[in-house]
Amino acid sequence: MQAPRILLVEDDAELSALVAGRLRESGYEVETAATGPAALAHASAHPPDLVLLDVMLPEMDGLEVCRRLRAAYPLLYIIMLTARTAELDRVVGLEVGADDYVTKPFSLQELVARVRAAFRRIRLTAEQACPGSDPDAVIDVAGLHIDPVRRDVRLHGQPVHLTVREFDLLLFLARNPDRPFTRTQILDQVWDIQYEGYDRTVDSHVQRLRAKIEEDPGNPRFIKTVWGVGYKFQSEPEA
Repeated sequence: MQAPRILLVEDDAELSALVAGRLRESGYEVETAATGPAALAHASAHPPDLVLLDVMLPEMDGLEVCRRLRAAYPLLYIIMLTARTAELDRVVGLEVGADDYVTKPFSLQELVARVRAAFRRIRLTAEQACPGSDPDAVIDVAGLHIDPVRRDVRLHGQPVHLTVREFDLLLFLARNPDRPFTRTQILDQVWDIQYEGYDRTVDSHVQRLRAKIEEDPGNPRFIKTVWGVGYKFQSEPEA
């Protein structure tokens, strides 16, 4: 099986070598480019699966490179790398087509974790696109109605008001009924992170979600705790 291909676009030679080395150690195939035109040429000759793209580049800035890559490769996953921290810069990067944004300085461990999470999302998207599956399909279980397109949740016909993360968490679990997930797996899929110490984030969101969709949050019908593992969405009532 061919290793996922990453194009790293970074004009700082020392940083580029450091990042490329760590990614290769993690099992990825990595090509590098130091300018915008070189990045576009690399992508044309050898289309990557993911691009790590610095914003501040010679000859053509990263935002323009991102815009052109997105136009040419609509499904390409692009993570912007930049020392800029202003919210406006992050918003512009996302508006021109970036999927994620990492600000410098960053730890190599964090960057590799973000890349791994990105490839998990890529695989999940591909699986959902397979014949016989419909990511837009409405889910109806025991009076709980989940509409992915409208992002609408109802319990016995009554609207349930969820935050963005609460909805994403519920939808992820409900799309994978009766399958237990660890907190780390849930963080990967819902929060795009895989760091130790974030388990409480999952637990607190599960508690708030149960308070909104369970008739008895202390004895939940839908989101069950799997002791020693994590959580699952139960499609059938317990015997």
